[in-house]
Amino acid sequence: MMMTLTMNQPQLRLLSRFGTRRLRAPPCKALSFGRGNRKIGSAFFSSKPTFSRDGISGPHGSYVDEYNQSIQDPQAFWKRAAQDLYWFQEPTNILSARKNDPNFYEWFADGVTNTCYNCLDVHVENGRGDQVALIYDSPLTSTQTKITYSELWKDVSTFAGALQNDLGVKAGDCVVIYCPPIPEAVVAMLACTRIGAVHSVVFGGFAAPELATRIKDCRPKVIISASAGIEPHRIVPYKPLLDLALDLASSHSVEPEHCVIIQRDNVERCDLLEPRDVDYYQLMKQAQPVPAVPLPSTHPHYVLYTSGTTGAPKGVVRDTGSYAVALKYSMSAFYNTNPGEVFWAASDIGWVVGHSYIVYGPLLHGCTTILYEGKPVGTPDAGAFWRVIEEHAVKALFVAPTAFRAIKQADPNADL
Repeated sequence: MMMTLTMNQPQLRLLSRFGTRRLRAPPCKALSFGRGNRKIGSAFFSSKPTFSRDGISGPHGSYVDEYNQSIQDPQAFWKRAAQDLYWFQEPTNILSARKNDPNFYEWFADGVTNTCYNCLDVHVENGRGDQVALIYDSPLTSTQTKITYSELWKDVSTFAGALQNDLGVKAGDCVVIYCPPIPEAVVAMLACTRIGAVHSVVFGGFAAPELATRIKDCRPKVIISASAGIEPHRIVPYKPLLDLALDLASSHSVEPEHCVIIQRDNVERCDLLEPRDVDYYQLMKQAQPVPAVPLPSTHPHYVLYTSGTTGAPKGVVRDTGSYAVALKYSMSAFYNTNPGEVFWAASDIGWVVGHSYIVYGPLLHGCTTILYEGKPVGTPDAGAFWRVIEEHAVKALFVAPTAFRAIKQADPNADL
């Protein structure tokens, strides 16, 4: 379960998300959030939103009107939502049975688009290239970096060229990304999307057997990995874990052609096994940018594996068109954000929340997204979240309740 705080000064309003479960709503309790002796705002927690007879109003009209339209004529409803994206070929078939299996359905089957193009090129072409696209805030490395849409577009286009022209990755090939929340990981995700490669992000620091399981299943052509991850009190070397995982996967005849290694600053450089291993920054120096590849709406965007707590991890595939349309719609309808505002999903790119609401959702909508390499507490203290919110003027915070429990335990009187 994740929650969203929408910062409407002077209050913070919170919505809870419970998937398909039905829960009885307890009475609302008002909590105060402060930094030092200065109050930032109040949050009203409710397990279930309540609506008046006429519904609540939002950027898309009232909730009741939106809901009724989506039920009465879902094709017209989602056709309207799809018009907020750029299509190389606009879809006319909104929802249709799959040709080879009528028991399954496809969204926008005849549409052609590219999610990376909608995340970056559209904003640059519309004159918003100087707007900040991504804020990298890493208390673990004492680093803050702001990357504009134009800068991100250049890096992504260049790395996409490296994948396509230097490493031979083509549309439909799988690429595993094994990284902490760093800008290069976001660049890698978007670069794959730009050329139609199917990325599979594995949570940084996962043990070698877990990584090997995912490598064996998706059989990547290329793996992109950071040299290490950084935790509050230790360095986690990723390269030895990757090498062991590849040894385990090789017993199943799975051997990627290349591993692109991102050598991180402030940690010891790892050894590269040439010619398999390639340095990310050297690759970027010689690569040339490439345009976005027009892709069918049904083209697989990424595969993300379940945790495996009830059996073997299962790869969940998201397609291109319907995923982008739903995310773009959600940014305004659910989270009440506008292009140019700052959105922060306090998660990790290795999880589905990180895919949807650190990377693709905010960038599709033209927001500034925050990539946070830190913890709710301990980096340096329980005031870290409030520092990020205040410093970067966050409009909406997408966060798990466990983060607030940790903050409350460490700072019960809200002194920080």
